[in-house]
Amino acid sequence: MTAAQTRPRPGPRPRPLNDATTTSKHSGRRAWTVTGLLVVFMMVNFADKSVLGLAADEIRADLGLTATQFGLANSAFFLLFSLSGALVGLLLADRVKAKWLLLTMAVLWSLAQIPPAIGGGLAALIGSRLVLGAAEGPAFPVAQQTALSWFPDHRRNLPGALVTLGVTLGVITAAPGLTWVIQEHGWRAALWVVAGVGALWALVWSVFGGDGAYRTDDTPGRDAPAAQDAGAAPDAAAGPEAALPGYRRVLATRTWIGITLAYFTSYWIVGLMVAWLPSYLRNGLGYAADTAGTLVVTPWAVGAVVLLGQAVLTGRLMRRGVGSRTARGRIGGAMLLIGAVSLFCVPLVDGTPAKTVLLAVGLGTGGSYATIAATTIAELAPPRRRGGALGTMNALVTTAGLIAPVVVGRLIDTQGDAGYETAVLLSGALLSLGAVASFTLVDPARDAARLRA
Repeated sequence: MTAAQTRPRPGPRPRPLNDATTTSKHSGRRAWTVTGLLVVFMMVNFADKSVLGLAADEIRADLGLTATQFGLANSAFFLLFSLSGALVGLLLADRVKAKWLLLTMAVLWSLAQIPPAIGGGLAALIGSRLVLGAAEGPAFPVAQQTALSWFPDHRRNLPGALVTLGVTLGVITAAPGLTWVIQEHGWRAALWVVAGVGALWALVWSVFGGDGAYRTDDTPGRDAPAAQDAGAAPDAAAGPEAALPGYRRVLATRTWIGITLAYFTSYWIVGLMVAWLPSYLRNGLGYAADTAGTLVVTPWAVGAVVLLGQAVLTGRLMRRGVGSRTARGRIGGAMLLIGAVSLFCVPLVDGTPAKTVLLAVGLGTGGSYATIAATTIAELAPPRRRGGALGTMNALVTTAGLIAPVVVGRLIDTQGDAGYETAVLLSGALLSLGAVASFTLVDPARDAARLRA
């Protein structure tokens, strides 16, 4: 053999440190770009939901609906919402790229607004809400899963809170503008507006959207390459996958059950605010339509402050070594309890301003559990079970949105304006139960360890 033949073949050239730094910075910018787009995604999502509530009196007058019938139209949104959330979570969220799932949802949202925008009565309105609900059902868990896929566990509180905050920002930014459109151009024109915004978001997402490196593993590339380099057989390399717990085990944990119960009571508040809060401000508290259109954002604004405060507090506690039982379960339970106490106090005070403040604090704080729920499930479930665990939780939780509008509408039909305060007390009682579930059942670190055993 010649010297040239025996000379060792050069290995791959090591990447300079400045290239690695550039790649890391690029990945970080992309992560926050995608997170920002997902915040806007949730803003559009909740603008779509809230438009009927903002136009409640106008729609009822135009179509001749009772409060119960209007409640049924709002509930129609949630009829397929829960089912589609579960099906997409279990069958598609862990298999299909989130970029295409989210793009499909946004396109369907825009198309669903068109039939009632063109014309028609209650049937067209209900049919539109059914399609819209089916398309929006998986939105929150898939958006959360996508955002969290760009960050490791210890950095997920802020992006998770920001995506949830998009719900609040959607109402804060849309309510005054849509109220003006409704008053000046009619409620059907408002549907065209939200359809156009949804189509615009879909176009931008098709260019800039994507999935992160943590979609299927908290430390990407950790196991498989080592196994392949060692010459392991395919079955050995797939060992971690084969050891995954089934969905039945994940959904039977005390944490998953407690989070789902607590989040159900919080989502009841969301359903109440979307369907009936503008009407309550106008008919129950006596505000003019334009004033109500402005004040309707106050509970959502309170919720935004609570969401960001919770994210900062939870992140700080966990960095100091405080367990997630306290940092997530007990902090979340305290939020629900504050909401419950505030709502119980609404009938006890005199004066519209005092009632408005208590209502804003109670609804805003009680309706802000979503980030706690999403980050807790992300900690509990193995990466390849997160989509299904989040989707199934969301499907059960959002049945609260199916029930709440009809129950409140029935209370208004039978009790008149007094039915609004009865609904507030009922909501306080539900939040109390949710707080108990969060305090006593939620301990993701304990249950995650049991799933790995």
